[in-house]
Amino acid sequence: MSMAYTATELAALLRVGAQGCHSDEAAVGLLVEHDTWLNRSDFIRTCVTVQTDSFVQGEQVAAFIDWSNAVRVLDAGGLPCSRGEAAVLRIAAGLAGVPVNLRAMLGGLDSRNIQLVAEAVMHANGTPIASRLGSYASGAQPPSTMPDVPPITQQQEGR
Repeated sequence: MSMAYTATELAALLRVGAQGCHSDEAAVGLLVEHDTWLNRSDFIRTCVTVQTDSFVQGEQVAAFIDWSNAVRVLDAGGLPCSRGEAAVLRIAAGLAGVPVNLRAMLGGLDSRNIQLVAEAVMHANGTPIASRLGSYASGAQPPSTMPDVPPITQQQEGR
């Protein structure tokens, strides 16, 4: 695929292609929000396909990522990147159904990327956005300390 698309245009086409499957939407959303891979011509050229409308010449209607190929090319060194960028791509591929070692990926993520991954996992689960934001979205502050919890007594343990 050529780089005839901006990252924003490509993101819109990918979202159309993923629409209807929470895990695919989450995988695409993670890459879009990460804001690295859709700006890379090597990734787009080797891993993205744009579907056209056969009834309207040249009309692009959706785009798709070949997730298995993305991981294969990454593993072969064809997509040089930082450890964090590689982890985000692999996690996105995992959300889309490619087997990945999640344990190995999570340790090297910074706070921004771990937040993006957490949001993507919740989306893949079908958790509505409002539920993800919780009560803190309305301005409530989290407790500064954990509430006091009484110790478990022997009588309670025996129940």
